[in-house]
Amino acid sequence: MSQQEYPCEQCGAVLKFEPGSDSLHCDYCGHDTPIEVEAEPIEELDFRETLASLESDAPMLEVHTAKCTSCGAESTYDPNIVADSCAFCGTPIVTAGQSGKTIQPKSLIPFKVKKKEAEKGFKEWIKKRWFAPNALKKKQRTNESIQGIYIPHWTYDTTTDTYYRGQRGTHYYVTVSYTDSDGKSKTRQERRTRWRSVSGRVGGRFNDVLVRASKSLPEKQADKLEPWALNTLVPYSDDYLSGFKAETYQINLEQGFNTAKVIMSPTIDTSIRRDIGGDEQRISSKTTNYHDITFKHILLPVWISSYKYKEKIYRFLVNAVTGEVQGERPWSFWKIAGVVLFVLAIIGAIYAYTEYQ
Repeated sequence: MSQQEYPCEQCGAVLKFEPGSDSLHCDYCGHDTPIEVEAEPIEELDFRETLASLESDAPMLEVHTAKCTSCGAESTYDPNIVADSCAFCGTPIVTAGQSGKTIQPKSLIPFKVKKKEAEKGFKEWIKKRWFAPNALKKKQRTNESIQGIYIPHWTYDTTTDTYYRGQRGTHYYVTVSYTDSDGKSKTRQERRTRWRSVSGRVGGRFNDVLVRASKSLPEKQADKLEPWALNTLVPYSDDYLSGFKAETYQINLEQGFNTAKVIMSPTIDTSIRRDIGGDEQRISSKTTNYHDITFKHILLPVWISSYKYKEKIYRFLVNAVTGEVQGERPWSFWKIAGVVLFVLAIIGAIYAYTEYQ
């Protein structure tokens, strides 16, 4: 994921990718240069072959990275840059990091939401945090500029065979006699469940199981950025990274598939329960085999703004395709306490008025 510099053919200034377009834009003279990407299908790579050849002939890329000592994020940098700030927490870092090889991304979704739109979303989000401290709302006015970064992801395709053992429950009803509170004898129908042991096999097909290969984003907020329009993926080109940063993956290919198994498990369970049938189902054990596993290493665009409040870092995220906004926020104890006291005062006044009447 080299971050090449592209000179403007008119004035020589550095071109940057313009979100929402297919062009590199010059901020100095306004000239646009179209991005030329070959019209080729997005390639799926064989999972097991790639694992076996990671040390030899897998599609690898030499990258220059720097790891943030504050939050642990590891991002790519131009080797000519010697200092910068971490896009995930804002901490100043020296970019004389390490060089290493990584699996090359084959596709990405380019930025579509522009920087000003993301900044506007951040300000509107802050304004709606009623219980956020006033100091935070003041801070956002002077907050450092929001940054655009490509987050690494894996997608997996696979077919599954699952062998299971369990129990099928069938409901039936019995008549039960009882004595009511008045001492009268009565009867009622009560439901029972008859269980029978079963076993079987179910198959499944999974396409584009998405796994985030980053540990740098707050998980809860990052999950809510989904869904991603993976049908809009385009073949990878360095041009789309011009003016943006890209994080290198912290969760490797094999670890990512282990996460994908967890994501697929509820769907497999649903298939098993459907196959068991009956009125209730119990799954005692299951063994799943995964076949024809393929994967893609892709980059997805996110606008990130980080701010520190009382020595703790909070992050604000924007899905740079859909504009979905998510963020972390501190809470103001005094504002919450004030609302609670106000509500209690109203309740007390109503109670006093009622008693007086």
